[in-house]
Amino acid sequence: MANHNFKVVLLGEGCVGKTSLVLRYIENTFNANNSSTVQASFLTKKLNIDGERINLAIWDTAGQEQFHALGPLYYRNSNGAVLVYDITNESSFPKVKSWVKELRKMLGADVNLVIVGNKTDLEKERHVNFEEAENYAKAVGALHFQTSAKLNEGIEDVFLALAKKMLELEEQQQLNKTQSLERQNSQRRNVVVVEDDEITVPQSKSCCGHS
Repeated sequence: MANHNFKVVLLGEGCVGKTSLVLRYIENTFNANNSSTVQASFLTKKLNIDGERINLAIWDTAGQEQFHALGPLYYRNSNGAVLVYDITNESSFPKVKSWVKELRKMLGADVNLVIVGNKTDLEKERHVNFEEAENYAKAVGALHFQTSAKLNEGIEDVFLALAKKMLELEEQQQLNKTQSLERQNSQRRNVVVVEDDEITVPQSKSCCGHS
């Protein structure tokens, strides 16, 4: 059974519930009075998917503006990112879009993205249109989930889906690497070195009949 280590970073504006999400997922606890995260904290979770052991290292980052410049220190080498917005806070959604652009620029197209609309327990106060968020996620190749850390809804699905995506990508990358090596070896075997003076050798003495 293989071991897979994946780094996941949680990003989003302050007070959207990133810490509540990750604490609900890791410890199954919820504290409505969670204070704002002022730096990054690091939590781990072990999963088993179809016999594959997965170790998730989840970085919970602060959402304040002054933290933004430190972001790259935390999301460098990430395999996946969970981008959280608050469905009751309209301005938290554009922040997700800016994070998507930044992650793609810094980490390339291979980073697996999940966009999460949190606080569905406050559905009556929704200010972010579900269809708009859904369509945006599809457009950037991200998964989209709605969660409530308070009610423990949808959170397992977020991290399970992300883990599966990261696993699939890693397996695809390994396959591509193997195929690339096989192609290189095959090309090496087919290379025939021709010395300049061989051009003058009569055809009858050519060594073409030998492999």
